[in-house]
Amino acid sequence: MNNFIASDSPVDIQFLTLGTAIVVFTLFLIITMKFIWPQILKGLDQRDQKLRDDLNAAEESRQQAKQALDEYEQALTKARSEATEMIVKAKKDAKAAAAELRSNNTRELAELKLAAAADIESAKLAAIGELHAEASTLAVAIAGKILGREISAKDQQTLVDESLSDLAGTST
Repeated sequence: MNNFIASDSPVDIQFLTLGTAIVVFTLFLIITMKFIWPQILKGLDQRDQKLRDDLNAAEESRQQAKQALDEYEQALTKARSEATEMIVKAKKDAKAAAAELRSNNTRELAELKLAAAADIESAKLAAIGELHAEASTLAVAIAGKILGREISAKDQQTLVDESLSDLAGTST
């Protein structure tokens, strides 16, 4: 029969088909290794490098964030201590201002008392002087009526001065 018909036996090998498959596979392997495989390796290397860069950037960001957090905590601690110091200073200043106000008020009150006492004493002396002058005028008028004559202004002034000096001597 015909020798070119495929046999039904699995052991029969078709050398032409096998040779063609080997040649095509070899050509595919050579083309793939020459052109496609370097592109695949290049893409894998780029991906690997990108992953490494991303990991390095993430680690650097983590370090920066940790450093920023540490700086923030230090600044917060410093701000808290400064605020506490400011509160203590403000309380101390308020106490000092209150003490100074009390001292000034006490001093001013004492000065007012002294001034009032001096004014009272001055008014008292003026009132006593007016009273003496009025009394001496009345005394001269009465004496003039009793004596029946008018006393001159000079005599009157002399009597007033003598009466005042007598009264001042007895009041002190």
